[in-house]
Amino acid sequence: MIDSKWALVALWGLTMILPTERALGEDTDAGKLRVYVGTYTGGESKGIYVSALDLNSGAMEPARLAAESENPSFVAIHPNGRFLYAVNELLDFAGENSGAVTAFAIKPDGSLQQINQQSSRGGAPCHLVVDRAGRNVLVANYVGGNIVSLPIQDDGGLKPATGFVQHRGSSVNPQRQEGPHAHSINLDAANRFAFAADLGLDKILVYQFDGARGTFTPHDPASVSVKAGAGPRHFDFHPSGKFAYVINELDLTVTAFSYSPTKGVLKPIQTIPTLAKGVQGHGLSTAEVRVHPSGKFLYGSNRGHHTIVVYTIDPASGKLTYVEHQSTQGSTPRNFFVEPTGRFLMAENQSTGTVVVFRINPQTGELTPSGHQLAVPSPVCIRTLRLP
Repeated sequence: MIDSKWALVALWGLTMILPTERALGEDTDAGKLRVYVGTYTGGESKGIYVSALDLNSGAMEPARLAAESENPSFVAIHPNGRFLYAVNELLDFAGENSGAVTAFAIKPDGSLQQINQQSSRGGAPCHLVVDRAGRNVLVANYVGGNIVSLPIQDDGGLKPATGFVQHRGSSVNPQRQEGPHAHSINLDAANRFAFAADLGLDKILVYQFDGARGTFTPHDPASVSVKAGAGPRHFDFHPSGKFAYVINELDLTVTAFSYSPTKGVLKPIQTIPTLAKGVQGHGLSTAEVRVHPSGKFLYGSNRGHHTIVVYTIDPASGKLTYVEHQSTQGSTPRNFFVEPTGRFLMAENQSTGTVVVFRINPQTGELTPSGHQLAVPSPVCIRTLRLP
């Protein structure tokens, strides 16, 4: 956002596989992933960029412009691998106080052809996902403080929103929590429940999601709270479906939850800092959180400190233990991506315009620079597709 933004793992565009130790590093020829990078425009960036990651070496092909688009900060790929969706993180679209979502067809060469656009029905949309059935795009609007669902047509285009929920309330930080600020939207593995992390409310709001109608119904309980002033931002499920994690932007912590897939209920079990006590610096905040495909490790990004924090995950309790901090070799790491085989983490440095590739130790989770990086202006989000 305007900087103030199971047990299967999906290999985008392919069938779903359960990660194994072999899949996580022992293949002799792992192939390549196509890599799409969402950005902020207005400077050097013109839109969405495309590259490819070699799953053996970590080398990346030079980035090229896949499609021009305005502030396509966050992107998501349809399960069938044929379409890509991007938020347009704007405050004014078609005369409305709103941003937009753009639908693209993915062409064989990796370039993107725009299909259509729809209003996000709220200002500064900052996060989106495609539901697991490929029927809807779910969007979180930061300035709008709401969530929407946009049905997907057969040709990949988007229909106007069928689901809309306006969040209400505030929390203790008058500069950042004067009202609702929906910062992410996620679905559980069964596609039954949607979870909206709202930075302005210090809550994860929970909805029953009807994929056929593309609508939200408040669940009971309707939310789970984090510490006042924490500012929940991004959210991820453990592959087992038993745990979930939210990274809190304002107080630089991660909260772990147990999760009941049948009841759709989250219960906090631990909150752990992303930086050591007493660490100081300019513009400290967190951004992204990701569970490793193996379920053994958790990663989070620290802006201002310019690091990725690494934790191990206890398989029985879901609780976290600190492992290390790894410099992202750049400034302002936003979103980062652990590719589906679990070999590499790609960290995006927004301020320095680089995507840096790290090799993941499959035993400890530790990150080692691969020696490879990609030049992309103002990178924000990465998503991947497996190449033949």
